[in-house]
Amino acid sequence: MIIMRLLIVEDDPHIAELLQEGLGEDGYACDVATSASQGGSLARLFPYALIILDVMLPEGHDAGYVLGRELRAEGAQTPILYLTARSNVEERVTGLDAGGDDYLGKPFALRELRARVRALLRRSSGLARNVLRLPLGWQMDMAGRTVWQTPELPPHLRPAGASDPATDESMPDQKVSDPKLPEQKVQAELTRREFALLELLALHPGRAFSRQDIIERLWSGETGVEPKVIDVYVSTVRRKTSEELIDTVRGLGYRLGKMAHEW
Repeated sequence: MIIMRLLIVEDDPHIAELLQEGLGEDGYACDVATSASQGGSLARLFPYALIILDVMLPEGHDAGYVLGRELRAEGAQTPILYLTARSNVEERVTGLDAGGDDYLGKPFALRELRARVRALLRRSSGLARNVLRLPLGWQMDMAGRTVWQTPELPPHLRPAGASDPATDESMPDQKVSDPKLPEQKVQAELTRREFALLELLALHPGRAFSRQDIIERLWSGETGVEPKVIDVYVSTVRRKTSEELIDTVRGLGYRLGKMAHEW
């Protein structure tokens, strides 16, 4: 359940509800717009992780393409998945040329759409695989929902001539592509929300999230969540993993800790 906010621009209430519920089961927070104008306003207001954009909207038969082109002209890099009943080759080419990253014809299988969303999000994050490297030898498998550690030494503690496994491309990457847990690895047992918190920080290394930012992403649609709850979750994740895995940024919030090669 990747905790990211997606924008669904769809004027058919049944399809919009289906998408919102289906993607919600995967842990995404979804906003729905029923027109190109409303979708454009939301897309410019919030940095969505992905936009699912219907082509035929109240503004016209190609209103989705128009919005997609506008967003790309403004410099938006957000992945766009077009939806439309017109799914011939010419239409697919038009959609890709109109700034689309993928194209799915209606009717569609929800399972396929969910898989395409996962693939687009991995691609946009630079993730060809489901496993993320974290500081201090920690890794997380976003598909398997597991977090484990292989001990990693900082440069000043490594033997002379030793390479940094996080930066040396000549070293085998079997640990990354195969998330099985050998006996020497330590697995952290995180709850769904603890995993989501760590995943949010891991997908945006170097970025500090305020407590309110985290609440909006992890408790989307819920009310009454106090900012101090975030401190408790951060403390718990640190206790289950490593204290330095999450940095406190004074006056801002929290961010992922530094990799060994950044020390």
